[in-house]
Amino acid sequence: MFTDPIADYLTRIRNASSAGHRVVEIPASNLKKEVTKILFDQGYILSYKFEENEIQGIIKIALKYDRLTKEPVIRKIQRISTPGLRKYASSGDMPRVLNGLGVAIVSTSHGVMTSKQAQRDNVGGEVLCYVY
Repeated sequence: MFTDPIADYLTRIRNASSAGHRVVEIPASNLKKEVTKILFDQGYILSYKFEENEIQGIIKIALKYDRLTKEPVIRKIQRISTPGLRKYASSGDMPRVLNGLGVAIVSTSHGVMTSKQAQRDNVGGEVLCYVY
């Protein structure tokens, strides 16, 4: 049993992209599905598919690579709030990742969203991870 399923999710993506894999399979949860949708909307992954089975379900993520250099699009994916040290931000103090070039994924009372969406909706929440 994992103590931090989000850290496991991010580590699987990080390891698969550094190894050059095209597809990575991750055990599903509702929070992981929402983070996957954000990664797709922001252009960090090529596609995704949710497969339901008897127990938990699986998320299949097709990773995205640069056409010319074959480098992964996700340069760094970093967990911010951990079970031992939660990090929260108000709507006015939302983090800017790489001066606006990256994305901070935030879990709010209105659902999981990027920090820019949270500022626009004027809600704060737990900062899950940075992606750039």
